[in-house]
Amino acid sequence: MFKEILYLMLKITVIMVVLILIFTFLFGIHRINDDVMWPAIKEGDLIVFYRLDKSYAAGDTAVVKYESEKQVRRIVATAGDTVDITEDGLVINGAPQFETIIFEETDRFVEGIDFPVKVGEGEIFVLGDSRKDATDSRIYGCVAVKDTLGKVVTVIRRRGI
Repeated sequence: MFKEILYLMLKITVIMVVLILIFTFLFGIHRINDDVMWPAIKEGDLIVFYRLDKSYAAGDTAVVKYESEKQVRRIVATAGDTVDITEDGLVINGAPQFETIIFEETDRFVEGIDFPVKVGEGEIFVLGDSRKDATDSRIYGCVAVKDTLGKVVTVIRRRGI
């Protein structure tokens, strides 16, 4: 009986160590504390991100760090793209963007960066989906891919938990 309990405790310990290693080096979990990515991601949702895949494309959602705070933002441009914000809204490489999941105008911020911006090699340009309240690349410029934490792979909705 004692051997069986010891063996069970050993199994539980091994499983816990494996889970800790997985969620330390491969995946990350972050709770969203604002509505900047609404409606795709809402305040209180949990996101799971994959730390090892940093080959981003426009439309991906990434976890970036700004002033020691994790932010989840949508990638709108990658290396080589030129980003501008005009009266027509967001313009990438001279083409106005018609984003079906964005319900607000994309405006420049007075305290933000100067446009147009050429996204350099190894950089991405990110925006929040709720454009009026987002602190994003319009404020702090392009984000180095090496400074991102990973790509969002799933959203776990908070349902009164």
